[in-house]
Amino acid sequence: TIIANSRKYSNATFEEISHLVHEIVSLAETCCAEGADPSCYDAGSSALSAKSCGRSSPFPAHPGTAGCCAQEGLEQKLCLAALRHPPQQLPRYLQPSNEELCQAFKKDPKDFADRFLHEYASSYGQAPLPVLLGSTRTFLSMVSTCCISAAPTACFLKEKLERKTLSLLTLMSNRVCSHFTAYGKDKVTVSYLTSLAQKMPGASFEDLFPLAEDAAEVFSQCCDSVAEDCMQKKLSEHVAKACGALSARDERFADCCKGKNLMQNYFCISALPPAPAPKLPEAQKPTNGQLCGEEGARHTKRYLFELARRHTSIPDAFLGKLYDASEKVRGECCSAKDTSACLDSKRRQMGEELPPFLEKASQLCGQYGQLNFLDFKKR
Repeated sequence: TIIANSRKYSNATFEEISHLVHEIVSLAETCCAEGADPSCYDAGSSALSAKSCGRSSPFPAHPGTAGCCAQEGLEQKLCLAALRHPPQQLPRYLQPSNEELCQAFKKDPKDFADRFLHEYASSYGQAPLPVLLGSTRTFLSMVSTCCISAAPTACFLKEKLERKTLSLLTLMSNRVCSHFTAYGKDKVTVSYLTSLAQKMPGASFEDLFPLAEDAAEVFSQCCDSVAEDCMQKKLSEHVAKACGALSARDERFADCCKGKNLMQNYFCISALPPAPAPKLPEAQKPTNGQLCGEEGARHTKRYLFELARRHTSIPDAFLGKLYDASEKVRGECCSAKDTSACLDSKRRQMGEELPPFLEKASQLCGQYGQLNFLDFKKR
């Protein structure tokens, strides 16, 4: 319950989460007991909703609470249950030193565990629940074992090595599922495609697009899944596919795929910096007929792929905006009376605005990628 609510309300304080958890756990203890009144849960959850709507509610603050409290009965309860804070942009949990961990653990093991669960779950709130449960369980087990060990340093070293795959899985699944929650399946496919194109500009659209679709499918199946090993199993299968398809084409990729640990291989691939942009002729823009045909969305993705491999330093956020703009244009123009006139005017506008922006972004982000931070700052 601590983990589930810390994920939901990632900006809440430990005290606010503790109040809520205490109420939920006592409701479960009372109403799940043998011989409890059949109306126990309904009455108890109504009382909990009323407390949430009270002026001095001790529970996590949420801007949508007032809107929910204007409703009544089941609608109010469902509305309150659906509230959640947006995910934190960057994980804020910093693991203390072994000595600090043991000091806090020995002082009050239960308080230590509760606070850790809250901080960790709110930092990695987009990681699937089973991943978070596994990661926190093994961490607390490591602390309780090593803090009473005769050789704590050696114990921590051994346990941290054993936890490495799970730690990486938590970090990576939090990152990809945050992306998936914010972008949705279609846009995640584009983002993954353009990211691969920037790392491997020599690869073709036909090589990379199926892998981008496969990755988006993994995230759509596993980010909200409560299946124990969904993310680890499916992501490992995806990495094996990517390594099989791309290792022979790219030395850097092949190096990432050498390891036996597929999670570390995935982490390595994700961390690859963009490759230098090859000299290629100007990207062919899709024709009006292609844009408004059945395969219109695919043609847009192919054009963004072509842009990404020619401008390997362009940030993902910009390419995502470009995709949104393209889809908006298709939505407006393909159903317009004069489709060609509508598309031609948008094309003219883009032809004027896009090249200088691409040039500037390529230059700035290219320098940022090549120089160390101090030199970039001076420049």
